[in-house]
Amino acid sequence: MLYLVPTPVGNLQDITLRALEVLKSVNLILAEDTRTSGKLLKHFEIETPMLSHHMHNEHKMVEQLAKRMAAGESFALISDAGTPAISDPGFLLVRECIAQNVRVECLPGATAFVPALVASGLPNDKFVFEGFLPVKKGRQTRLTFLAEETRTMVFYESPHKLLKTLGDFITFFGEERLLSVSREISKKFEEHIRGTAIEVLEHFKIKAPKGEFVLVVQGKNSKK
Repeated sequence: MLYLVPTPVGNLQDITLRALEVLKSVNLILAEDTRTSGKLLKHFEIETPMLSHHMHNEHKMVEQLAKRMAAGESFALISDAGTPAISDPGFLLVRECIAQNVRVECLPGATAFVPALVASGLPNDKFVFEGFLPVKKGRQTRLTFLAEETRTMVFYESPHKLLKTLGDFITFFGEERLLSVSREISKKFEEHIRGTAIEVLEHFKIKAPKGEFVLVVQGKNSKK
């Protein structure tokens, strides 16, 4: 059995009772960063062994891990924060488990883009999740394609690339395109900066970006 277990993106109290129960009961926890996850497990007094499972080693491990689960062990996969496989490792292991007839179950729980989308004030009946934009190769092609997207768009971004991405939004979507930038979801200093692309860019030129960001961008020709 493989459990995909969401972990808090901010406040540790956001973890579910079921998630705690699963993490205590499995044979092994596969963690994106054992140091980060170790703090979470220590806080909740969970002593289940951990094994590092991240983007640099997952392709080497998935077959053997799935075989162990097929033989009777149960594992939990967690990322540093949020739901595994959403812009984080997980897809390859899930695919291999399915191929080896291992039961896969994903618990409902924390993910950063849902609260950012709902709090944005932009239409959320239809949306597209883009995750992180390509850093170099394919970036302009992707932005050119998305310039015609009519649904609300959701992106993840790091603090040191935020200004560049906002500048690209102005170039490809126009400076009057509405967007909402959310940071530190579920943490003490959570905030949502809303406005036109140029207004939000000017805000972060004055206030240096800190934390992890979710960018929610109005689709072409859509209304508030």
